Amino acid sequence: MKRRQLIISILAIEVIIAGVLLFNYRYLIARLRPVQVNQVLEILPTGSLQAVESASQAGAPNGLPAGQGQLLAAIPPAMFSLFGVLPQEAPPLNYQMSDALTTLGKVLFYESRLSVNRLQSCNSCHALDSFGMDGIPLSKGHDGLPVKRNAPTVYNAALHIAQFWDGRSPTVEEQAKVPILSSGEMGMLDPEQVERTLSSIPGYAPLFAAAFPGDPDPITFDHVAQAVGAFERRLLTPSRFDRFLAGDYAQLNEQEQRGFATFADLGCPNCHVGTTVGGLQFKKLGEKEPYPIEDMGRYTISNLESDKYVFKVPSLRNVAKTAPYLHNGSIQTLEEMVALMARYQLGRTVTPEQIADIVAFLHTLTGEIPIAYVAPPALPQ
Repeated sequence: MKRRQLIISILAIEVIIAGVLLFNYRYLIARLRPVQVNQVLEILPTGSLQAVESASQAGAPNGLPAGQGQLLAAIPPAMFSLFGVLPQEAPPLNYQMSDALTTLGKVLFYESRLSVNRLQSCNSCHALDSFGMDGIPLSKGHDGLPVKRNAPTVYNAALHIAQFWDGRSPTVEEQAKVPILSSGEMGMLDPEQVERTLSSIPGYAPLFAAAFPGDPDPITFDHVAQAVGAFERRLLTPSRFDRFLAGDYAQLNEQEQRGFATFADLGCPNCHVGTTVGGLQFKKLGEKEPYPIEDMGRYTISNLESDKYVFKVPSLRNVAKTAPYLHNGSIQTLEEMVALMARYQLGRTVTPEQIADIVAFLHTLTGEIPIAYVAPPALPQ
């Protein structure tokens, strides 16, 4: 009951903050760009601002970034409040992070003995040295057959509204359980088989004991998921775009800034907003024009008519490195993806020049892989 009251209180505070941000944002827009930016604001859903990071963190007295370099006149400073600089980690609500916990999570992320054929690990489909994905339309499970949807990147995923394309898991900890027990993925029969397997490997006892001190029986399936989730909460990839948001305008050249302005003017922040530039909402694929797909999206788990063809909006962080695109991995290039989204989501036709500028901007979202943090560990013998 206390936990529920705490969560309700936090949500109430967030709603109040979002309201203040929205009021200030409308005021700034009215003063800075009364026509063009208002067109963007009209399509922004109210919920989009709930996860927005205030630009005041950059240190400017009026809440706008302190500038270095040249900012194009086409970019209103108020637009910065729709995004945010990546934090160092995505803190959990119900446990404390520790190095021992993330160390265990890293080992488990690479542990192929968590699959029934002892050949697949989390890293098999979410390769950490390849921006957290495997680069193919549909990954293959332990049986050699393709899974139902494209494997999204795990980088920055802990900041998303939920996990999986259909949002079936609310956190990375809950998500970590699903592939291990899925008959079409890693194929373990039940949590007990996972626990027996890890308990049979002596090297795991001290790792679990360090991660969960004081627990007399620390090797549990829930602890496996918690450790993997904790590891993923530090898989964040800051990029040039973060430094640009913080006020170093020289980080983006003229074409990249022009692409950012075009991205905003077209209405892309309707979906791709917040610190992760997406990942914070669910949207119907084909809002303006029906998209040719068979996958019913969230409808498969909710049975709500309104959830047909609805998917979690992907984050655009590292999007230049995470092809192929869409839930089925059917789109190979960013250029094609930009044109398709403009048509089906926004009802707009974009020129080759606009596409080139937007793609140039999207490349600025390519972050830095934390090489030391994700280096493959020695697995217990």
